Amino acid sequence: MVVPAIVGTTLFFSSCKRDTSLIDNFTNLKQTPGVTAYNSEVDYTENGILKIKVSSPRTVYYQFAEEPYTEFPDGIAVFTYSDSLTVETTLTAKYAIYNEKTMIWHAKNNIVAKNRKGEVLYTEELFWDQKKHIIYTDANVKINSVNGLVYGRKGLISDETFDHWEVKEPYNGEISL
Repeated sequence: MVVPAIVGTTLFFSSCKRDTSLIDNFTNLKQTPGVTAYNSEVDYTENGILKIKVSSPRTVYYQFAEEPYTEFPDGIAVFTYSDSLTVETTLTAKYAIYNEKTMIWHAKNNIVAKNRKGEVLYTEELFWDQKKHIIYTDANVKINSVNGLVYGRKGLISDETFDHWEVKEPYNGEISL
């Protein structure tokens, strides 16, 4: 009886090897997504009224990070609504990330934003600060406004509905975006 137990224990320990990648996965929880959703759509409401709709082909939520965040690695589409449920603004981007603690959205790559007046913003990087109710960027911008094309070398700042905006360092020629 003792011999089979010793042989079995010896075989068990000699056949085991260290696989640190499994241990790393469990100990590196802060960089591991808690939830991944495909073709997701999230509605944000205030007093039961739809205010914002966010859709994305893939949404990854890092709930265990020191500052939890949501990543939209395959792009994002955002629609904001008035109290009468008409679309006020739209935004599309190839990538976005949302930081829960700071309440800042960061969109990158081929951003197109449109307001209710029909004005269209084109840029490569855009931030939305939900606490301050502003959108801003320091990247080049092109705006197809009601008064014609407006270019900016140093970005813009605007209210969150993109109704009242100011281009930093306007430029009268074309800028490659």
